[in-house]
Amino acid sequence: MKLLQSMYKTQSVSRFINLILISSSVCIIYLLVSVFLLGTSNPTHVFSSQHDGYIPPTTLEHIVFGIASNKNSWPKRKDYVKLWWKPQQMQGCVFLESLPTADAEANSDNSSSSLPPVCISEDTSRFRYTYRGGLRSAIRVARVVLETVALNHSDVRWYVFGDDDTVFFPENLVKTLSKYDHGLWYYIGSNSEIFEQNRYFSFGMAFGGAGFAISSPLAKVLAKVFDSCIERYPHLYGSDSRVYSCLAELGVGLTREPGFHQYDVRGNVFGLLTSHPTTPLVSIHHLDHMDPIFPNMTTIKALERLFEAAKIDTGRLLQQTVCYDRWFSWTISVSWGYAVQVYGKHMHLPDILPVQETFKQWKKGKVLAAAYNFNTRVIHPDPCQRPTIFYLDSASSGRDGIRTHYKKSYQNCTNNMGSPRKLEEIRVLSQKLDLNIKQLMAPRRHCCDVLPSSAGQVMEIAIRECKDEELIHMHP
Repeated sequence: MKLLQSMYKTQSVSRFINLILISSSVCIIYLLVSVFLLGTSNPTHVFSSQHDGYIPPTTLEHIVFGIASNKNSWPKRKDYVKLWWKPQQMQGCVFLESLPTADAEANSDNSSSSLPPVCISEDTSRFRYTYRGGLRSAIRVARVVLETVALNHSDVRWYVFGDDDTVFFPENLVKTLSKYDHGLWYYIGSNSEIFEQNRYFSFGMAFGGAGFAISSPLAKVLAKVFDSCIERYPHLYGSDSRVYSCLAELGVGLTREPGFHQYDVRGNVFGLLTSHPTTPLVSIHHLDHMDPIFPNMTTIKALERLFEAAKIDTGRLLQQTVCYDRWFSWTISVSWGYAVQVYGKHMHLPDILPVQETFKQWKKGKVLAAAYNFNTRVIHPDPCQRPTIFYLDSASSGRDGIRTHYKKSYQNCTNNMGSPRKLEEIRVLSQKLDLNIKQLMAPRRHCCDVLPSSAGQVMEIAIRECKDEELIHMHP
C-alpha cells in the first residue's frame, strides 16, 4: 500500500513538473512571437545601432535645423519659414552674418514668435575663396553645418539644413528620415532637376536649396574636420559643394530621396507638382523664381492653401492617382491636395506620368540647359486641347474620411458641353494616408473610382488602395 502511495505521489509530482515546463514553454513562445509581431506589424518602431533594444520612433524633437540666410534676404523670406516652423516642437537657428537693422530689436523676442531664433555666424575672413564671380558668403553658409552642431542640443538624431526660401513639410520629413538608422552615417538629399547642373556640380551632391539631412554621429564627426576641408577647396562655387567634398573625404556618399526638391526651374511649376513621385513631399525651393502655385493668389497665400491640405493629410499631399470614366472615355489625374486634371480622351497610365513642361528652363541658350533628369511631355499649344484643370478649393476631415473640393480653372479654354469642361467641381473622398516604414520603402500608387453622381456639373471620386492584382487602366 505504501509503495502504491509513493508511486502515486511520484507520478503527481512528475505531472506537476511537466505542467510547469509546458506552461513555461508556451509563455516563452508567446513572448517571442509577440516581439516578432511588434517588429513587423509596426515598423515605425525601429532598432538603432547605438542602442541595445527598442527605441521610440523619430519625431520633430529629434531634429535640429540649420537655416542659411543673410540680413538682406531674411526680412523678405521669413514668411516662407513661418509656413512650416513649429516653435514648440522644433529646434535650430537661422544664421545671418549680422542682424538686420529693422529686426535687431525684435530679435530679443524672437524665441516666443513663430520663427526660429537668429544666430550670428562666425567670422570666415581667414578662409580663401577663389571662385571667379562667386560669393565668398558660400563659406559662411557652408559653416552653418559646423555651427548648428555646436549649438549642442541634446537627444539629436538628425541635422537638417536648408535655405531661407526652402519650405519643408515637417511631418513628411520625419517620415522620410524614419526609414533610416540614425545611429549610422547618412547624408540624405537630392540632386537638381537639370542634367547640366548635376554634371557641373556633381551627381553625388545634395543641393542645399532642396535641403539635406545628416545623421547625428556623422554630423559630429564632420563638424570636427570641416574647417580643414574648407581650406582645401577655395576654388569651389557654393556651400553645398564644400559639404559634399568633405563628406566624400570621409567616405560617405549621398542617399537620394526624391521628396527633396531643388526646383531649378522658373515660371509655372504645375507640371512638376502634379507629377510628384510616389514618395512624401519633403521640400520646395526657389519660390521667388516661380509663379504662385494657385492662380489669382500671391505666392504666400497659394502656399497657405497647400498647407491647409497638408494639415489634414500631409502624407497624401501631391500623390498622383489616375482613374477612368468609362461612360465618357475620360482620363482623370488627381494630384491630391493640389489639382485634378480631366482629359477628354482615353490615355494610358504611362502616358500620363511624364512631367508636363509647363515651366521654363533655369538658364537660357544652351542645349543641355533643357535636359532634365526625368521624362517630360510637351503641353499642347492649343489650350482647348489640354486637360481641364480643377484647383483645390477646400479640404475637410470627418467621420466618413477626408473630403477635398476642386473648382474649375477658366484660364485655359471656353466652355464646351461635349467635353469635360461642362464640369464645374470635383469632389474627392479619401482616407488619411499613414504609411508604415515598409510601405514607405516599397511605395505603390493608389487607385480611384469615379462615383455615380446625379449632378452633371459635379464629379465625385473615391481614392483607395489598389487590390493585389489590380491594374490601373480603362475597363471595357
